[in-house]
Amino acid sequence: MEDILINAVSLGEKLGADYVDLRFENLLKTTITVKDGKIENVKDGSESGVNIRVLVKGVWGVASTGKVDKSSIFEGVRSAYKLASTLSGKVHEKVELAEVKPLKDKVKAKQKVNLRDVSFEDKAKNLLSIDEKLFKVTPHLKSCTIDYIDMEKVKLYVNSDGANIWEEKVYVWFRVYATGVENGIYASASEEYGVTDGFTIFNENPPEKIADEISERIRKQFKAKTAKGGIFPVVLDSNIVGVFTHEAFGHLAEADLTLAGSVILNMIGKQVASKFVTIIDDGTIEGAFGSFKYDDEGIPSQKTILVREGTIINLMHNRETAKKFNMEPTGNARAENFRYTPIIRMRNTYIKPGDHNFEELFEPIKFGYYLKAFRGGQANLDGTFQVGVQEAYEIVNGEIGKPIRNLSISGNTLETLMKVEAVGKEFKLWPGRCGKGQIAFVCDGGPPLRVGEVQVGGR
Repeated sequence: MEDILINAVSLGEKLGADYVDLRFENLLKTTITVKDGKIENVKDGSESGVNIRVLVKGVWGVASTGKVDKSSIFEGVRSAYKLASTLSGKVHEKVELAEVKPLKDKVKAKQKVNLRDVSFEDKAKNLLSIDEKLFKVTPHLKSCTIDYIDMEKVKLYVNSDGANIWEEKVYVWFRVYATGVENGIYASASEEYGVTDGFTIFNENPPEKIADEISERIRKQFKAKTAKGGIFPVVLDSNIVGVFTHEAFGHLAEADLTLAGSVILNMIGKQVASKFVTIIDDGTIEGAFGSFKYDDEGIPSQKTILVREGTIINLMHNRETAKKFNMEPTGNARAENFRYTPIIRMRNTYIKPGDHNFEELFEPIKFGYYLKAFRGGQANLDGTFQVGVQEAYEIVNGEIGKPIRNLSISGNTLETLMKVEAVGKEFKLWPGRCGKGQIAFVCDGGPPLRVGEVQVGGR
């Protein structure tokens, strides 16, 4: 395959392309869906393909093929070149790429328990066990859905600059979503789990522990009261900090979305948060769900500081946006699979820990809310956001009080970041999947922190 790809690059150059890259991928993937004690959906198989990009006079031509023979790949190069050539005189702004050093490397995945050594029956057994135990320990539980994915991915990337990178990646992920009704009160709880070192996902989170945690969250909602609507101080735990950092700020700092009109356009070098806030996107954290060695343009992954002590100092870049901003690529170009071209995606995005003990975050608050686990979140390029919360508590005179249900927070991202008063020492990352037209595995998180004022939705 390597020789075919290298020769395909040469073909693109002979046709007249200014730049060519090809990304071969082979994927082994298993998906399982368990619902209410039954296996509803199973897929197990493999697929291979090649994504082809050709740059001609500042215009991209793109093709992909699920056939990996020489003839099909060469035809893909010709199709991409023809498309770029046809469009080359019809664009107002031409694409330029930042100069980078072409690298050659081979990266093997490290699996403590090889996925191929685990039978489908054993994988399904663990999922069914979660379902069974959750129904057993949760009165008034109505439904439980568990979605599971594991995959082994091999990527070979070559380009006309001379890059040649072979990288293996392994992902195991699943999500539990459960609902219940008691005395007319509807409750739901969910959690995601993910590892990158093979089938170790139940080592720290056995089915019994998962069932107990989800059950407790639902049962607390049955007993909880609704929040008071208004502006209050809050303590955000790392799970909420993560989704807020990812949704409300992270997408604003993806340079393609920044150029599309995000609120932080033209704000590099300006203060956008309190001095306690440092935001990082890091693809090099060992074992983290959003880590990898090279992105899908052959750029080494790295630790990128986006906000340092309240001031924006960088964005997340691919080669194209790096050239536009006169910056270096950051290794954030990622594609879901060979059918997609890479776009700018987050990796492991978090707020840097501070120096406060957990208890110290609560001490100044006479009345407010402690937000522990998110339900969902969304944000807009104008900087507005909303985050739903599935587990929350009152704070009364500096102490954690009664549980609260149906709470959400909203507001303006930059105004909220400016009101961060204290950042905790504890640190945790949470695995997940991000959608931006394509699915990417990511982590987000950080330490717990105190925000002086947040708009709380409630009664």
